[in-house]
Amino acid sequence: MSTDRSDDTTHLSPDGDVTDLIRQEEALTVGTSSQEAGRLGVRKVVDHELAATVVPVGTEHADVERRPVAEADSGEVEVLPDGSISIPVFQEELVIETRLVVRERVIVRKHTVTEDRLVEADLRRERVEVEADSEIADRVTHEEGGSWGSVTGDEAGAPARTP
Repeated sequence: MSTDRSDDTTHLSPDGDVTDLIRQEEALTVGTSSQEAGRLGVRKVVDHELAATVVPVGTEHADVERRPVAEADSGEVEVLPDGSISIPVFQEELVIETRLVVRERVIVRKHTVTEDRLVEADLRRERVEVEADSEIADRVTHEEGGSWGSVTGDEAGAPARTP
């Protein structure tokens, strides 16, 4: 602990009989303030995954068959204006549909974790030292009365007697 002497708080009365000295000390006040320690980023990432499945697909084919003419066959055939016969042929088409399905809900919460931390600070405390010559030491008194001799204040500011 360093000792700093300061005379700016000593006041002497005009007639020189009374001197008062103001003793001060520092007090430690500790508080907290909220500061950003970092950021949390949340984003959606789209992953692509190949999906494969086997689907039966039907296709109509035309089979041409040649037969000899039967007795009941009139031979009448529907003919298109261009002279060809039209037979519709059908085929199944694959229809693929994707749709967005909700799989889960992600909830992000934050919470405060409180921990104790030791805070240390160097506090200044003034103390009063009274030095009197040995010839007048028995004439120096303090408020409680009594003679001090050569006196120094202890760390708490209370007087301590030294012979």
